[in-house]
Amino acid sequence: EVQLQASGGGLVQTGGSLRLSCVASGFTFGDYAIGWFRQAPGMEREGPLCLSGIGDTYYADSVSGRFTMSIDNAKNTVHLQMNSLKPEDTAVYYCAATNYYAAYDAARYDYWGQGTQVTVSS
Repeated sequence: EVQLQASGGGLVQTGGSLRLSCVASGFTFGDYAIGWFRQAPGMEREGPLCLSGIGDTYYADSVSGRFTMSIDNAKNTVHLQMNSLKPEDTAVYYCAATNYYAAYDAARYDYWGQGTQVTVSS
């Protein structure tokens, strides 16, 4: 069974940090790129915020310089270090897997995690 398990969300003050994790199972991790997405209440899904598997990691302008994505292939785990958090970062964060190269379209992602809530208070 394919699973992406996201965790690490929580409540943090403006300027704080959180580290999200996404553990993958049920598929060959190295054959897929991982992207992080988010969806705020009443808003459309945004992303990918970060995307692996394309050489240098891709970062959307909204998170560039604040978020860092790292991959632990031995543990089939992807981390998202989020620093300098802002209230506008409040959303449910999802990790997703794709076997397309440079998948900037969410429709190209085959597997999705369940999401983890990040709330940034002002």
